[in-house]
Amino acid sequence: MTDQEAYAHLRKLDADAAEIVSRYPQSGSALLPLLHLVQSEEGYVSPAGIEYCADKLGLSTAEVSAVSTFYTMYKRRPVGDYHVGVCTNTLCAVLGGDAIFATLKDHLGVGNDETTEDGRLTLEHIECNAACDYAPVMTVNWEFMDDMTPDKAVRLVDELRAGKDVLSTRGPALCTFKQAERILAGFEDPREGAVAGGGAAGHASLAGLLVSQGRTPTGPAGTTEASE
Repeated sequence: MTDQEAYAHLRKLDADAAEIVSRYPQSGSALLPLLHLVQSEEGYVSPAGIEYCADKLGLSTAEVSAVSTFYTMYKRRPVGDYHVGVCTNTLCAVLGGDAIFATLKDHLGVGNDETTEDGRLTLEHIECNAACDYAPVMTVNWEFMDDMTPDKAVRLVDELRAGKDVLSTRGPALCTFKQAERILAGFEDPREGAVAGGGAAGHASLAGLLVSQGRTPTGPAGTTEASE
């Protein structure tokens, strides 16, 4: 597909793009969700996608390119159905993140920021996701997979490649990269409410709060006892 054909293909997004732009008093503020909208169609931010965003917002392609290359959530190459991120920042790394990443590279036969031949999975090592209390942490299309191990990571990617329904550890079912990008563009999440309790703070997150209050967490059930 030529850039001109790709641009014409993006015109199907016009109504959604107009809705996004209407949310903001200044059209340029709509750039981030509009880039997500482009990714929901193409699976990455293509040259045609950059031109499309620039035209919709009255920006230069240089301005759009500067933003799309600054944020790592915007991809410049097509992403697989599932973007699998492995945190390799300090705490996750020392608790097993490096081992998980090395295991997945070997198991999937890809390197960092590469996609499997079947187009199902893109593997990337990612920076801190502010979930250190659940380290080592992975994400699949930005949904958390907590307390991971190399064996659990291999089972996870095998289930995704097999087309099985997989739940994130915090509740929501995993969707495809393009579906996740539409949600991030600000459109309704069809999964919302489908799994009760998703997103609630868990024992690991609450443990630090309890300690700060002078209480001792005693187990996952959240029972506590007063500190001496």
